[in-house]
Amino acid sequence: MKFRGVYKTSMLAVSIGLSQMVFSQTATKMVIATKNAPSPIGPYSQAIKTGNLVFVSGQIAKDPATGAMKNDSIKEKTTQVMNNVKAVLEAAGLGMDNIVKATIYLTDMNDFKKMNEVYGSYFNGNYPARETVQVSALPANAKIEISVVAAK
Repeated sequence: MKFRGVYKTSMLAVSIGLSQMVFSQTATKMVIATKNAPSPIGPYSQAIKTGNLVFVSGQIAKDPATGAMKNDSIKEKTTQVMNNVKAVLEAAGLGMDNIVKATIYLTDMNDFKKMNEVYGSYFNGNYPARETVQVSALPANAKIEISVVAAK
């Protein structure tokens, strides 16, 4: 009986040790940065890679080449945002089809249909899960912001 208790205790220790090893391996993170997308406007990274996931911070319609916000139509703004998302994903070695979840913030839900037309054109029919919410304001007076999670 004593041997059995030692065995159980040893297996529990091995199990805890293995779970800690797995946790420590997946808890590592790598900062993703590219000049092909706008620099962060605060204390955050463009994206973080951990394990097989890449978390892309919210992208706005800022042109990385000029630093200027796109101020024309919601279609142009959405195109710039999606190009920024794409650039960050490419820096992580991924593409748009790797996106599994997207969150879209709009300051005017009347822009939903036009935004959706542009957004949908960046995918090959294998759309990620998503929500779209209206907010009262976004950083830098942006009218749209999109963040995504992608999987390798």
